[in-house]
Amino acid sequence: MPTSSPVLPLPFAASPIAPAPHHHLVLPYAAMQDASCQHVLQNLSLPHLDQLLQTLSPAQTDEGQQDHPIPPHERAVAAAWGLNPLQPAWAALAQGITDTACAWFTPCHWTAGPDQVRMDDPAALQLDMDDAQALHALLQPWFAEDGLTLEIVHPHLWCVSGTALAQLQTASVDRVLLRDVTPWMPSAQTARSLHRLHSEVQMLLYTDRFNEHRAERGLQPINAFWLHGAGLLDPAALAHAHQCQSHMQVQLWDDLRQTALRQDWPAWKQAWLAADAGPVAALVQHIAQGGKATLTLCGEHHARSFDTAPRSLRDKIKNIFSPQRFAGLHQAL
Repeated sequence: MPTSSPVLPLPFAASPIAPAPHHHLVLPYAAMQDASCQHVLQNLSLPHLDQLLQTLSPAQTDEGQQDHPIPPHERAVAAAWGLNPLQPAWAALAQGITDTACAWFTPCHWTAGPDQVRMDDPAALQLDMDDAQALHALLQPWFAEDGLTLEIVHPHLWCVSGTALAQLQTASVDRVLLRDVTPWMPSAQTARSLHRLHSEVQMLLYTDRFNEHRAERGLQPINAFWLHGAGLLDPAALAHAHQCQSHMQVQLWDDLRQTALRQDWPAWKQAWLAADAGPVAALVQHIAQGGKATLTLCGEHHARSFDTAPRSLRDKIKNIFSPQRFAGLHQAL
């Protein structure tokens, strides 16, 4: 199993809850259908979460499809910030770019098997800034031929920009990590230049000495890349997103995401216990002090949201005799 997961591509989403009129806690991979995960859930005690659920009112339900390219936790954050949840322009938002389309670019290694091409964990590449700069110098001329510009934001997370990305539909890295990339690739009809770039980059990295130098240091070769978080924001959309951020502080508990993507269920359980004692307990206190709040529980495909909207008398009576608990909700995620 990999030791860590890719850099979180959501700008600011992993920051702690700070003073703001409205707190929104997003818990990704709160439950999964994996048998080992379900076994952990059977013996998982989350008292602060149960207390919170008995306080909040049911709000939105996000019924996602199994083949949706954007996972529900990203859709929840995008909706909170006024972005298109079906294709959030994470790169443009993070970089504050409005004059051209952008996407995140993640260098990676694909392992070809008899019936699939799997993306290995990009974090396992141990890509440092020196390697990233050498790789950038190698790839930029090829991308420039298609009017695309590469910029290193983090060794594992670059920004690519250009008009060719405006209509590109991309899938989150979470969808392809340790899985077959083929079903998540844009179709050749709508992204012919991207498919050509993938082929050219694979051939270039196969023949160039860049990977030989990495092999000499015992490092895995880089033979591919993944584009995600693509989109175009106009100035009004960017300003609206910033306004939403000023009124609603969104926190995404990334420890749940990282451990679930690695399928490290003992660590996932510990991440849940830490979430319950940390941000969930803080949200309980925030509400007790009269603050507004939203809680979004996400699985791989679906999400359920709850907020501090007043409950009807019927719902109050129902909650007395049948209190809302996580044990009755996780199957719906």
